[in-house]
Amino acid sequence: MKCPFCENMDTRVIDSRPTEEGHAIRRRRECDSCSKRFTTYEKVEEMTFMVIKKDGSREAFNRKKVLNGIIKACEKRPVPIASIEKIVDEIERGLNNMMEKEVESKLIGEVIMEHLKKLDEVAYVRFASVYRQFKDVNTFVAEIEKLLGNNKENGENVDGK
Repeated sequence: MKCPFCENMDTRVIDSRPTEEGHAIRRRRECDSCSKRFTTYEKVEEMTFMVIKKDGSREAFNRKKVLNGIIKACEKRPVPIASIEKIVDEIERGLNNMMEKEVESKLIGEVIMEHLKKLDEVAYVRFASVYRQFKDVNTFVAEIEKLLGNNKENGENVDGK
C-alpha cells in the first residue's frame, strides 16, 4: 500500500479489525520510510449489474436512486434513516446474491414495496402510487383495500394493532 504522505511503497499493517457492520476490515498502517500512520479499509468488491427499465433501456444499478425513492416515500413519517439505509443494504445484498448481470426494474420495485409494507404502510402506498402509476382514485383505493385486507388476514385491526 502506498503511503499517502511520502508515496513510499513499503508500509506495514500494525492493527487490523472488522468494522462494526462486519462488511469491511479496518487496517491501521505505518510507513517504513516516514513512520506516519494511516488507516485503510478493505471490503469485498460488489458485482455491478445492469437494470433493465420498463422501456427496455439499460443503466447501471444506482443505490442512491433506490435510497432516494425510499426516503421520498417515507418523507414526514416516523421512519429513522438508519431503517431506510438497512433496507437499501438488504435490497442491494439480495440483488448481488442473485448473481445476475441484468435485473428488471420491476423486480427491484416489488422488493422495495415488500420492505416498505413491513416498515410503514403509508410509505408503502406512497411508493406504490408512483411505482404502479395509479391513474385515478379508484386504483389508489383498491391498493389501500388490498393492504387492509392483508392486515385483517394477519389478525390486525384496521388501525394496525
